[in-house]
Amino acid sequence: MKSAIIIKECGTTTKLVPNDAKAFTLEEMQGIVGGYIEMIHLNNGDIMVINEEGKLLALRINDDATDIFQDNFGETDVIVGDVLITNSKFIN
Repeated sequence: MKSAIIIKECGTTTKLVPNDAKAFTLEEMQGIVGGYIEMIHLNNGDIMVINEEGKLLALRINDDATDIFQDNFGETDVIVGDVLITNSKFIN
């Protein structure tokens, strides 16, 4: 993945790069997911960044992000809220 994508809970996606074009800061990632972050390492080496407290905050299920998660780990969970998917090179 040459750029990162945001998958909104409504299903829209947006490509982006870190503000400094090198790596996402903690603050950038928190702003994208709307709170504390949790990183999920996907089988292809990408990282899915989610809101750690998304379920506690009753965020809506993100169907597209859930599909990606379940393709990697089986039907063990669902993903809620807005999600950042990025290559590990964009994470410090």
